[in-house]
Amino acid sequence: MDTFSSFFDSQSRSQWNYNTLKNFRQISPIVQTHLKKVYLTLFCALVASAFGAYLHIIWNIGGYLTTFACFGAIIWLHSTPPCQEQKRVSLLMASAVFEGASIGPLIDLAIQIDPSVLVAAFVGTALAFACFSGAAMLARRREYLYLGGLLSSGVSMLLWLHFASSIFGGSTALFKMEIYLGLLVFVGYMVVDTQDIIEKAHLGDLDYIKHALTLFTDFVAVFVRILIIMLKNSAEKGERKKKKRSD
Repeated sequence: MDTFSSFFDSQSRSQWNYNTLKNFRQISPIVQTHLKKVYLTLFCALVASAFGAYLHIIWNIGGYLTTFACFGAIIWLHSTPPCQEQKRVSLLMASAVFEGASIGPLIDLAIQIDPSVLVAAFVGTALAFACFSGAAMLARRREYLYLGGLLSSGVSMLLWLHFASSIFGGSTALFKMEIYLGLLVFVGYMVVDTQDIIEKAHLGDLDYIKHALTLFTDFVAVFVRILIIMLKNSAEKGERKKKKRSD
């Protein structure tokens, strides 16, 4: 927690004004062009993911099969040479469609309970992504890359928590810990991955498709956790209202 609080403290010490928000002098023009391509590709992937979720709502195709298909498309993308750009973009969009279909059951549940929760979760995720990615761009180069080790430890803890809950049975407290810790970890990855992409681009790695996939994974991970939290809170509010009416 001290590490993440230092992140906000360092940002608050800087003078946040219009000139600060325009200050990308530490990012070269080539890298700025690369980032535009990354975020444009990310936007297209999000649209493709929404289409995949829509396909699930119509045909109920989401499940283990689409999850494995998503992993297969990602592995295929990484094994494809960068020179085959069109093929790699197609594989990215395919993996996004499969990912959208995989989280389709959760989205379908949100629509049935309260569609406004789905909209609020997406807007909240988009705002968090914009804020943390923007903060990573405005910060000094490589300033937050050291968080990668801490976040990797967080991912390891999440895996062990999931493993323990699957063997010994999950509890409400364990589930909440897994959700909130996962949200914290992947929000941190938004910052680290953004700075990592910038640093790799400065070193000559201009693979915008792979970088867009990294940010897409972070976005979906945060969105799913925010949506689960909001659905749980909405369900608890509904139960409280029912109790009041019965009393």
